[in-house]
Amino acid sequence: MATTFPDDVVHNMPRLERFARRLAGNRSDAHDLVQETVLRALLHADQFRPGTNLLAWLNTILRNCFFNERRLQCRMEPIDPLLIVGAVAVNGGQESHMYMCSVVRHFADLPSTHRDALVLVGAQGYSYENAAEIVGCPVGTMKSRVSRARTELRGALERGDARV
Repeated sequence: MATTFPDDVVHNMPRLERFARRLAGNRSDAHDLVQETVLRALLHADQFRPGTNLLAWLNTILRNCFFNERRLQCRMEPIDPLLIVGAVAVNGGQESHMYMCSVVRHFADLPSTHRDALVLVGAQGYSYENAAEIVGCPVGTMKSRVSRARTELRGALERGDARV
């Protein structure tokens, strides 16, 4: 009676367990290693050449799984759960970037007189008097333009008006 490939793999599991226990050092890790080996062997059964030594092929898979796991463990740092509880979340900056994009869009929608007033007084720090002189309007008009621009921009941002 001919056996199937999965049956042959299952038949070799006790030998794999012994080899895995020698490599891993404990029963739990050895059991995980054997499961990973069997899974990979069954997934890649097409790579096994009939007539060759199945146990040697399985032991090679097991050994490679073991060393791959060891390499991964070397790169990992143990994490203290108590440190995670007290950790402070760090802002990645995406929200502030999106908010600034929204500010730029809404700023561009302001009338040019309001934009100019905000740039001169708000961004460049000119006094109302100097800004009014640069634009060539009365000081009261400059104050009114800045106030309206700020109110309009704040309102658009609070409403969440969005252009696509």
